[in-house]
Amino acid sequence: MKKNVIVSYVFLLLFSCTAFAQSVKRNVSVVTENTCLVFSVDSNDELIFRHYGKKITDLADFSKNLFTPTAHQNFPSVYPTYGGRSYILPALKLTHDDGVICSELRFVDIKTNNPEPNVTETVIKLKDKAYDLLVDVHYTAYYKEDVISQYVTVRNMEKGSVNVEQVASSYLPLRAESYYLSHFYGSWSKEMRMKEEELTNGVKSIESLKGVRTTQCESPIFIISLNGKSKESEGEVYGGALAWSGNYKLSFQIGEDKLLSIVSGMNPIAAALKLDNGEEIKTPEMILTYSSEGKNRMSQNFHHWSRRYALAHGYDSRPVILNSWEGVGVKFNEDKICEMIDDAASLGVELFVLDDGWFGNKYPRDATDAGLGDWQVNRKKLPHGIDYLVEHAKKKGMKFGLWIEPEMVNPNSELAEKHPDWVVKTDRYTAYTERSQWLLDLTNPEVQDFIVRTIDNIITEAPELVYIKWDANRYANNVGSSYLPADRQSRFWYDYVKGLYSVYERIREKYPDIMLQACSSGGGRMDFGSLKYHDEFWASDNTNAVDRIFIQYGASMFFPASAIASHVSVAPNQQTGMSLPLKYRFDVAMSCRLGMELQPKEMTEKELEFAKSAIETYKRLRPVIQNGDLYRLISPYDGVDRASLMYVSENKSQGVFFVYNLGYHERNERCMVRMQGLDPDAEYKVYELNIMGRPALKKGDIRLSGRYLMEVGIPLLMNKTHDSCVLELIKINK
Repeated sequence: MKKNVIVSYVFLLLFSCTAFAQSVKRNVSVVTENTCLVFSVDSNDELIFRHYGKKITDLADFSKNLFTPTAHQNFPSVYPTYGGRSYILPALKLTHDDGVICSELRFVDIKTNNPEPNVTETVIKLKDKAYDLLVDVHYTAYYKEDVISQYVTVRNMEKGSVNVEQVASSYLPLRAESYYLSHFYGSWSKEMRMKEEELTNGVKSIESLKGVRTTQCESPIFIISLNGKSKESEGEVYGGALAWSGNYKLSFQIGEDKLLSIVSGMNPIAAALKLDNGEEIKTPEMILTYSSEGKNRMSQNFHHWSRRYALAHGYDSRPVILNSWEGVGVKFNEDKICEMIDDAASLGVELFVLDDGWFGNKYPRDATDAGLGDWQVNRKKLPHGIDYLVEHAKKKGMKFGLWIEPEMVNPNSELAEKHPDWVVKTDRYTAYTERSQWLLDLTNPEVQDFIVRTIDNIITEAPELVYIKWDANRYANNVGSSYLPADRQSRFWYDYVKGLYSVYERIREKYPDIMLQACSSGGGRMDFGSLKYHDEFWASDNTNAVDRIFIQYGASMFFPASAIASHVSVAPNQQTGMSLPLKYRFDVAMSCRLGMELQPKEMTEKELEFAKSAIETYKRLRPVIQNGDLYRLISPYDGVDRASLMYVSENKSQGVFFVYNLGYHERNERCMVRMQGLDPDAEYKVYELNIMGRPALKKGDIRLSGRYLMEVGIPLLMNKTHDSCVLELIKINK
């Protein structure tokens, strides 16, 4: 009897496995050059997730079931909902008009197209099995860059309305023995600090509810390393970045089966979206990449993709800039600005940017508590207007840019007097000020039109203006909109960002060649949602070089050097009070987009001479730094009191190497850093640049093989706390 039961059980198990194997109707893949996503459609028309990682060309094995039939949850849904058999965090949670709070999606169709040879778009069409609710999951594969983006559209075709309470951009399940999460945090002047920690059972969330400046303290980007802490040149890592400038939430859940579920998208708090019949919602894009060769390859994937697809004028050279803010603040006149332009030109600066303080007449911008919103030139400070300054810069061989903060308004302004209904506020609660300013309601098309007109008016007055620094210096709180209906107030968070993007798009369409910087009180908009409209971002208001090493290291994980503005400022530094050598300050700033943030008249002759030489050197090295491949060699987080990185041109003919001391090193200790990315069989001439005082490299004609530089390194005399060194490597043609 017992034997018969065992035989029956084995037969039943085999039958079930066979039945499940037959239940895979089809396999679907989204592929890049080295990676792929794979999904399967089962007999219930449920689309289940199978693989994301190294490329698999033959999908036949995905039709075979290697798990017991009770282990179906080993394959979670591609886009899990609240409902059905799943207990993982849902990507979609909604309430139907009849009060039902569950939803189950089923596969309907798949469509693909190739808008260009390197890009494949895949749309997977899903439908609720009980309601006329349509969900399309959109994937865009960038073949050479090994990047896949995902977003979702939800369309309500039910007779009644649907209340969408959670709608994520992506769901990504991973399976390993352990998972390490690298995420980014900080505050004003300490943005993009990086922390790596092992994930444990339960849910880890990273989120922002600030509405504006959403990346200043947290960031919608992450790195997941499998089975150990992440390394630069080895190991499996996944990188993710949500392209959104508003509230977000990233959730990481390890379940009882050790499956890691990652749900990424807009933050659902106070953000329900009511969809009437025929209405559709589109989520932000989630950008993903996989690397089997550590973080450095992951970063290079993002950098290559950014320059080609996610950054305005991605391959154009970024100019060397002098910004007026730290030099003169809002206390200036026309003569003082013209003198700064003259001094900047003598140093080889290519673009002068006039920062805050140029506007307002009834409420002049003589401090930060007045004038925002009144974007007319202050005739007392600048009697001849902006175009006069543009022409003056042009005569000196320079271009001209301007600061603006168009989303904000001071209570002390003509705009606030004329349009109190344009301010983000509720009728019952206080419209709090931050930095003596309010937030304008970009859900309102009239406000959007006002901002576009403002840019129009500025460029009409100064048609040869080439650069706009777009700032945003406060968060959103006590939100309410005079424009949105009472039953749509929770759309504010979504509609504000969509309104901002609409403004960006209109400006970009009308002025395609203008350079835009995303500032936002420093690093408040360091995200791919805003970056595609901008040429660069201001990574932090903190210009202290030591802090910038950490900030720029974190930013480099996802963003290319051409997008990271880094300026040389005064000593002692205005934010930290730290005094650093001018060479150190230049060496750090030159590893990104070089600029200056000081008053040249306060520099000594020796400093001016060094600055002019360093700027000229940067211009020569600019193609490699801004468009070359980055290799991070020593992390400032490693506890060795040193940081190092280098850039190598695509053909490996040229490299630029940077190393910075963060602490004192003993007298007999030599700095020996192994380089990366060079041609091992080629010989390179090595030159030290930006020498000021004692050289770090032995003088003479130094020629070393790429293999030696990568396997051994080159000895540098660097012992003092703030010693630094820049080397240029030129491949020798034999």
